[in-house]
Amino acid sequence: MESKLVALFLLLAFSSCSAKVQEENPEFWRSQARVTLQSVLDRKLNTNVAKNILFFLGDGMGITTYTAARILKGQLQNQTGEETVMTMDTFPNVGLAKTYSVDFQIADSAATATAYLCGVKTNLNTIGVSAAARNGACKTQRGNEVTSILKWAKDAGATIETHATPATSYAHSASRKWYSDAEMPEAAKKDGCTDIASQMLKNTDIDVIIGGGRKYMTPRGTKDPEYPADFSSRGKRKDGRNLIDEWQKMKIGKVARYVWNQTDFSAVDPETTDYLMALFEPGDLRFEVERDPKMDPSIVETTEKAIRILQKNPKGFFLLVEGGRIDQAHHAGRASMALHEAVALDYAIAKGLELTNEEETLTVVMADHSHPFTFNGYPFRGQSILGKSPLWAQDMLPYTTLMYGNGPGHKLTNGKRPDLRNVDTKTKDYVQMAAVPTESATHSGEDVAVLARGPMAHLFQGVQEQNYIAHAMAYAACVGADLRHCQAQTVAPALQTAFTHAGNSAGGVQGFTMLSCLLSALMVDLVLM
Repeated sequence: MESKLVALFLLLAFSSCSAKVQEENPEFWRSQARVTLQSVLDRKLNTNVAKNILFFLGDGMGITTYTAARILKGQLQNQTGEETVMTMDTFPNVGLAKTYSVDFQIADSAATATAYLCGVKTNLNTIGVSAAARNGACKTQRGNEVTSILKWAKDAGATIETHATPATSYAHSASRKWYSDAEMPEAAKKDGCTDIASQMLKNTDIDVIIGGGRKYMTPRGTKDPEYPADFSSRGKRKDGRNLIDEWQKMKIGKVARYVWNQTDFSAVDPETTDYLMALFEPGDLRFEVERDPKMDPSIVETTEKAIRILQKNPKGFFLLVEGGRIDQAHHAGRASMALHEAVALDYAIAKGLELTNEEETLTVVMADHSHPFTFNGYPFRGQSILGKSPLWAQDMLPYTTLMYGNGPGHKLTNGKRPDLRNVDTKTKDYVQMAAVPTESATHSGEDVAVLARGPMAHLFQGVQEQNYIAHAMAYAACVGADLRHCQAQTVAPALQTAFTHAGNSAGGVQGFTMLSCLLSALMVDLVLM
């Protein structure tokens, strides 16, 4: 024990020697705190009705991911990283959301999306239905559909839009896996259920759709324009429908553009475009660090294009941007990939704030769930977040600062961990160690952060149930059943109004346009676990 204390003392001593000189001066921290305190004291509530809503969803972006991404962002800018201020860090209102589903302690992306978009908690694996519906049972879906904030805006005279998250904005499905009709059991089809992709055309009038998932939109065997020789990229639909063609035919009389590559995407003029469908991959979009910028735009580029198209609507818009590949990287135990995706999302958030006016635009950032992702050891200040703890474990082997509670990174040979002394743990393909062997890292159940700024952003404080988020956004924009905000009322509405759907006839955001930037995975894949 004494040797461990000596080692820790030496570690702390060495670390303090490398600290910035200014941070050794107590006045540095005092003056910094005074400035922060005054900025908080000077805040004034923005009680405007939100004309626009920007909703950024970091799929799987738990608190540990958020913190580690902040450090990585700084280190990519040649800073130590810990003191970096992310765009997300500038949001003045912060709360926590409880992510459990009705039937499970730890939820998936389908159940969580139904909560924060539809305002109702539900069961695992189900989309846009109440907990009375059962996973995979089509007959239980009928009559138990619940609508999303996008539908509420549409009912108010609006226009709108759609991966695990966006599909919940328009679809109702007893299974998140029914991407196209090819994934559906015959019994479900006979019982009247339809696939998620086709519901995108039938259920809502979506203005802008950006993401992946081309193969779920075209007939079986249709060659992919980008990968014609790849059989796995070919169309999957059994019903022979080409949903891309159908979408274009539905927009006759409007300027509707379908694109699948960067060149055509760049040529889209937001000023003259009414509708946009951009599907850049047959399935999942590529990770940011593997993206070919000549073929696929970044999440920042797609966010900007979407806003410039949508903001032409004088009645406002609703934009949903998802960083969905954070989740996929975590499932694979690839921390570097997950953090780079989170950093990319932060840049997209910055672009969103740059292009909108905070006086009239409510911006919300949150995660749907977390992962068993840990930040541990005693790394020196400024040490690579993707590196190793300078203190070794009891087996006299180093370990990484970032690890997983379970996942594919569980590696034991004759009861011993791998020796990482000569292993580069900073590469994009490195799989972090995991305590328990699972094919894919699971989700975790801790609360997730909710960040907000703009009109009525103070509603997003405290520890709340996740389904509260949809209701708070709707109240801020004066859509849905509770219109007190645009009617200058604060008295609680009659109880029965909580169970009815009213159109917005009192002003406020009567027209909404929504984009679901499926910047991760399949456009219509509602859940990646």
